[in-house]
Amino acid sequence: MRRSIVVALALLALSLLFVGGPSLLFSPTTDEIAPEEQEETPELVAMEDSESEFWKYLSPQEQFQERSPLNVIVRGDTDDILYAMTEESDGEWEEIEEVEEEYEGNETPIANETPVGNGTFLEEESRHATGIEWGEAHGTTRYFWVDPGAGEDGYWTTESGQLEEGDYYGQRYHIRLYESPNGDDQWVAMQAHTEHFDWFTLRHRVDGVEAAQTKVEQDFMDHTRIDVEEDVRRIYLGNTNSSDSDGWATVVDLTGMILLPIGVGLAAKRRTGANSASAGQQTDPQHVSERTPEAIDDRLTDVDRRRIAAAYDRLEAGHLILVFTILALLLGVRLAGVALERNVGFLTPHMIAALLYPVIGLGIPIATYLIAGTLRSRLDAAVVASGSLAVAIWLDYGLLGVDSLPVDVVVQRMLVVIALGLIAAGAAKRATRDTRVNDMLLAGAAMWVVVLGGTLLGYF
Repeated sequence: MRRSIVVALALLALSLLFVGGPSLLFSPTTDEIAPEEQEETPELVAMEDSESEFWKYLSPQEQFQERSPLNVIVRGDTDDILYAMTEESDGEWEEIEEVEEEYEGNETPIANETPVGNGTFLEEESRHATGIEWGEAHGTTRYFWVDPGAGEDGYWTTESGQLEEGDYYGQRYHIRLYESPNGDDQWVAMQAHTEHFDWFTLRHRVDGVEAAQTKVEQDFMDHTRIDVEEDVRRIYLGNTNSSDSDGWATVVDLTGMILLPIGVGLAAKRRTGANSASAGQQTDPQHVSERTPEAIDDRLTDVDRRRIAAAYDRLEAGHLILVFTILALLLGVRLAGVALERNVGFLTPHMIAALLYPVIGLGIPIATYLIAGTLRSRLDAAVVASGSLAVAIWLDYGLLGVDSLPVDVVVQRMLVVIALGLIAAGAAKRATRDTRVNDMLLAGAAMWVVVLGGTLLGYF
């Protein structure tokens, strides 16, 4: 029993050190602002020469919850706006069969199909004119409050369409688009954000809105028919009570432009990160010499050398196998999800999740149990398993470029790290001398099931 307590405390300390600590120190939005809910209709936003008004947030329910701040508004005909965002760079389009589905009311075809002429649809072959491959997206419904004006009542509406750039199972830029209730008002409101797919929760996690707003803004600024000084500006909406929004929305004016009849050939500008600064850095030779193995060895005391020798003697091949197995399983799911999404078109997002999630939910704990069963020490098995999972989690976030985590995600990751460590400790040889089933194994398995199951059911 005393050894079990020691293992549990060690795992708690390790999870705090390698998961909780870095998250709290380096995640700028770890303490997300709780959304406010209003019962009455709040102040609405109106555009120039427009009768209709709209609320400056989106909501997950038909209630005034300040959750997703609107950050892009484009003035102009809806078809022109969509064409500007999805047309092919060289103006060459491949004709396909006429689409039979008719769009009624305020529904507008979004994605890689553009209406021309008498209703025939053309499908784009490559990227669109401004350099970003905006394609049709799937995502959870968000509600938008609009007031048509002219004595009509306001109402909640769902998105007219969704666009994305990136990978569904990796990280992507995601845009929801909402049309004006009056065709003559000529505006489309957008909510753009960056998000990544969380394999432990099977849902997308929003990382922020500022980077996505800048990307959409730059995308329109790259269009050769847009005068940056005249047609692009920012207005202050004050919707700062969510994510990293600064309250400013981009307004792009396409009114007066006729984009549909002409395939506009534009040069797609690729923006890459600047790496030249780091390439030119030089290292002080004196500092290099101070970090050589000989210099480090000279500073070790006899006690340090004995401790290193003891740790080396405890090292088993199973430790390394366990490390690489956990890393391979978690990172392999991320890479496999992206690969299937890109290359296997008949698989829906739900199918891919059904194929790969068992690797995390069942594969990681089972593999840990089997490999840890070859190790002697309970503490060693626990530390190696939980430490490997923590490293795999941070490598995964590093591949995605995620630098901010909400508190609930941090806590959930700490719990799964502790749970896997307990499973490994309970499987070690010294823990199974009397029976294969022991308190640490049961506690770890129960925690793993409760945390993952509770997450999928929405309790965490």
